[in-house]
Amino acid sequence: MDAKKVKLVVVESHCDLYKEGDEIVFDGPVVNKEKSGALCMTALQALYPYVFAGRQGALWPSDIQCPDCDEGVVFRIVEQ
Repeated sequence: MDAKKVKLVVVESHCDLYKEGDEIVFDGPVVNKEKSGALCMTALQALYPYVFAGRQGALWPSDIQCPDCDEGVVFRIVEQ
C-alpha cells in the first residue's frame, strides 16, 4: 500500500508562527518544504500520530489542536 500524501491546514491560530490557511504538506513521511510553511516541533509531536494514520488512509473529519496552551493553533488534516 502506497502512503498517501496529506496536509495539515491551519483553521484557527493565536500563534505568531501560523495564520489561518497556512499548510504543512507531507509527501509520504517527508515534509514538502516547497509547499509548506513554518514547522513547529511542539505542534508536530502532537499531530504526527494523526499524520501517520492519514498517510495510511485512516482519515476522519476532526480538528486537532496544538498542545501549547499559550499559543493555540487548530489544524485540520486532509488528503492531498
